[in-house]
Amino acid sequence: MSVTQEQAGWFSQAFQQMVGNIDQVILGKQHVVRLALTCLLSEGHLLLEDYPGTGKTQLARAVAATVQGSSSRIQFTPDLLPSDVTGVTIYDQQSKKFDFHRGPIFASIVLADEINRASPKTQSALLEVMEEGRVTIDGVTHDVGSPFMVVATQNPIEQAGTYRLPEAQLDRFLMKTSLGYPDHEATVAVLADSARRDRTKGLRPVVTAAVVGDMAKLADQVHVDAAILAYVSRIAEETRRHRDVRLGLSVRGCLAFVRCAKTWAVGQGRTHVVPDDIKMLAEPVMSHRLLLSAEAEFAGVQVTDVIGKVLGEVAPPTERVA
Repeated sequence: MSVTQEQAGWFSQAFQQMVGNIDQVILGKQHVVRLALTCLLSEGHLLLEDYPGTGKTQLARAVAATVQGSSSRIQFTPDLLPSDVTGVTIYDQQSKKFDFHRGPIFASIVLADEINRASPKTQSALLEVMEEGRVTIDGVTHDVGSPFMVVATQNPIEQAGTYRLPEAQLDRFLMKTSLGYPDHEATVAVLADSARRDRTKGLRPVVTAAVVGDMAKLADQVHVDAAILAYVSRIAEETRRHRDVRLGLSVRGCLAFVRCAKTWAVGQGRTHVVPDDIKMLAEPVMSHRLLLSAEAEFAGVQVTDVIGKVLGEVAPPTERVA
């Protein structure tokens, strides 16, 4: 069953309202907001690599408020334990039973701040919840609920005492992007409103959690022509044989491409994916999945340069496959 134009119009309108609502908090960053919402509605997780003080926490809270969900923030440190994230069972002497005390992972939007500062064991615990959508403690499974998105952050500076995420774990993030610093006008607007310590206070929800689920299901039904699928496959093959790449785009990365493209397309009011959707999403979907060779890194080659070359070498389809 494919998406009708009427359904696409409803989705696009709701999507624009969500973007506009978050734009009241994160000024001048509509493209990043669209990427974050695309990630949420594609039922994936977002990795933000950015400098301190750019609004990452505000973004997570604004998204949660917009979808009438809860939000939590976990500050990752080297001594953080997996149970500090997922929760723990504690024996109640009065009832003589073990009670499960939920950890901060049980929220609609979870901000995992500086995830690379936690030990690999704690990182693995978080990434397991991201993949499975549930926590198993002492043999009992607890669902984290829906919607559920982890917004993990990494600081590109001060790498001392950090634990780099392995490539296999990075691949589990649907997209990677950065907020960056606001432009001059947005900065002045934020400074003029400095009395507001938390810009998300008073932000009203635009949709409910149930509507988010309906939008995610609708995005899954967006049509993707066989020519687009072949285009994604050729891009992946080109990354794997590129001379500067040691690890190319995986099949999971190709699936992420298609999932994001579907949501992005219907967010624009279209019932089908076009090649420009793939090009638009190439950097956030691929930048954390490509591993450069040591020679390329030494020569100063950037992942974005490789992505640009790959897109230039793989011709997009011009006709649909009958």
